[in-house]
Amino acid sequence: MRETSVLQLGLGWFPETHGGAENMFYHLARYLPQQGIAFSGLVLGTVSRTLDNGARIDSFAPPTASLPRRVAAARTAIAETLRRQAPDLVASHFALNMVGALPALRNRPLVVHFHGPWALESAAEGAGPLAVRLKFMVERLVYRRAARFVVLSQSFATILTERYGIQPERIHRVPGGVDADRYDLSDSRHQARARLGWPQGRPILLTVRRLVKRMGLTALVDAMVELRRRVPDVLLVVAGRGPEAAALQDRIGALGLEDHVRLLGFVPDAHLPLAYRAADLCVMPSQALEGFGLTALESLAAGTPVMVTPVGGLPEVVEGLDGDLVLAGTDARSIGIGLAEALTGVRRLPDADACRALVRSRFDWPVIAARTAAVYRGALQ
Repeated sequence: MRETSVLQLGLGWFPETHGGAENMFYHLARYLPQQGIAFSGLVLGTVSRTLDNGARIDSFAPPTASLPRRVAAARTAIAETLRRQAPDLVASHFALNMVGALPALRNRPLVVHFHGPWALESAAEGAGPLAVRLKFMVERLVYRRAARFVVLSQSFATILTERYGIQPERIHRVPGGVDADRYDLSDSRHQARARLGWPQGRPILLTVRRLVKRMGLTALVDAMVELRRRVPDVLLVVAGRGPEAAALQDRIGALGLEDHVRLLGFVPDAHLPLAYRAADLCVMPSQALEGFGLTALESLAAGTPVMVTPVGGLPEVVEGLDGDLVLAGTDARSIGIGLAEALTGVRRLPDADACRALVRSRFDWPVIAARTAAVYRGALQ
């Protein structure tokens, strides 16, 4: 089979910046060459390197660049790369980085990796109406040009169809991936807690989240009031940073939950497998626009079951597991009752082996890279 060359336009390079889109771009660079895809990437950042598999990653602007400079630099870098390398197709992971270079594509196919509705997510996080309209316009310009879309979940496929007018036949569902071996630690839960300095005798919940409103952390903290009543020694550990940190800490204090909720702040990616292993249960309390939920997948890869709200693509992550892992709602009471039932044995949970087996069969990166490569080749046909 002839090698297919693809120019990938990313949001950032995962070791430098952390996020779902960055994570996917990084792992596609590592695994797509095994599928006969020659990978060349442009990102916002400082990276300039060739991976062992031949994938080449370069930055088009530093992370400190102003928005107009980013757009101009992306346009120039994309046009120069298209002239120099003549890739078979272009894959875009963020509309803003692509929009200025659309004329340079000419007849070359464009595949859009739809990581989420940029405009709608901005609105949910409090952006003004003008900013939301401008972002929506940028998205529409790029999406009209795309031959194929890769979405993480059926939930995001529905948003593309209903909010952006994309025909369903142009949309292909390929879930997020995880490096299964990296999260499958030999440490027991007791050993993992000892290494992290976490208490041994308490039921521990873990959530790994950006601290923004739509992630549901206020509802989760409020749910701890009910959960503490039913499971008095429970401890919630929150890993992540964001603009809601101070408000969450104030809320914890106001509810008298200082001994039951800990905000860890940023946890390095290298430490996350151990944190997932140390927890009895993970929770994803998202309130809106959760297209997939990578941290839920990481928890399962570590052998730790995860409870999710019935939002977006979260229920799709836990499909196929023998357990009752979808909470009844997104409100604090539903979350609190569901978590209490899980910790007290009322609600069925899958064991560690079942969690890991699901990830290896459906979400391990070689599986996801093969499905992505098939979408690219379909766009060329």
